[in-house]
Amino acid sequence: MKRYIYKGTKKLRCGYTTGSCAAAASKAAAELLLTGTAVSHAEILLPGGERISVPVSESHLTEHSAICSVIKDSGDDPDITNGILIFSEVSLIPETIEISGGTGIGIVTKPGLDQPVGEYAINSVPRRMIKNALQEIAELHDYHGGFRIIISVPDGEKIAKKTYNPRMGIQGGISIIGTTGIVEPMSNSALIETIRTEANIRRKEGFETLLLTLGNYSEQFLKMHLPIPEGTSVSCSNFIGEAIDIGVSLEFSSILLIGHIGKMIKLGAGIMNTHSHIADGRMETLVTCGVLADVPLPVLQKLPECVTVDAALDILKSAGYLEQTLEILIQRTESHLKARADDSVQIGAVIFSYQHDVILKTSQADDLIQRIRKESCL
Repeated sequence: MKRYIYKGTKKLRCGYTTGSCAAAASKAAAELLLTGTAVSHAEILLPGGERISVPVSESHLTEHSAICSVIKDSGDDPDITNGILIFSEVSLIPETIEISGGTGIGIVTKPGLDQPVGEYAINSVPRRMIKNALQEIAELHDYHGGFRIIISVPDGEKIAKKTYNPRMGIQGGISIIGTTGIVEPMSNSALIETIRTEANIRRKEGFETLLLTLGNYSEQFLKMHLPIPEGTSVSCSNFIGEAIDIGVSLEFSSILLIGHIGKMIKLGAGIMNTHSHIADGRMETLVTCGVLADVPLPVLQKLPECVTVDAALDILKSAGYLEQTLEILIQRTESHLKARADDSVQIGAVIFSYQHDVILKTSQADDLIQRIRKESCL
């Protein structure tokens, strides 16, 4: 695909979503079925109104249907679905357009996803794209009947095991997704939508408190200090601010965030995306907290030389100023979290460091922990 975006100084090529591939394969198959002629490209309409031409890989005409495939091209995005074959089998029916899944397409098993429980995980935007593509073909060839479309991905079940699908309640294959039809390399939108989807599942399960973790360290901490059923938490990775916004928009009554101090320290400066490419500020935050805790200047001057937060905490501990500095940090963290949530929900945080046997809690954290324990047992 000859569309590019810039990320910093890098020029990166865009690609197609699985939804665009399914729509293009369906249109090519309908064309073959109605005319007997295979096409090399299928032009589809994107949700934003733009038209793109997608290469068609394989075409087969059977006695009652036509089958075409498209190779998923993710451009320069490190997408696990890049290069897979997405097939569409189209047959004629008296009326309407029916869309279903076949081999390698997952089945929804939990409420809160784009499709209802028991349905194939072909999301609503790709479904609209497929229907629009088939309606265009029907009009072009003056066909007034209906179509039955079956989307399949031969390697879908194997690939799905390397995705979030099993955790989110999609079993047996991948999802056909995409809201714009275009994959932007290194885009955060897909990750944020995954957070939204998982949070929505928790909400549909009846949880009033959204438990957010940052990754493996957080999950290990949960197992050791807050035994709750697996699947209760939602991993937000670096996207703390976006996850809080999602929790507010889904009308959770409270949010609890648990994470290692190496990343969570950035909240003390109001940094809500903890990826190092966005901002660091770890030592600057610790120095500020140290100043407010009356740490002597010679001690503070050593902190910016540290590579890790734990190394800086060693210095503060040796000088006898660790406890008071961390008390300032947790106060500032709570202030920034409340500002982000805008008093819409109760919000708290637990910050830990294994190396220093430190567990910091905001003022409402213990209350929120008890709520989560109760809700997870319902």
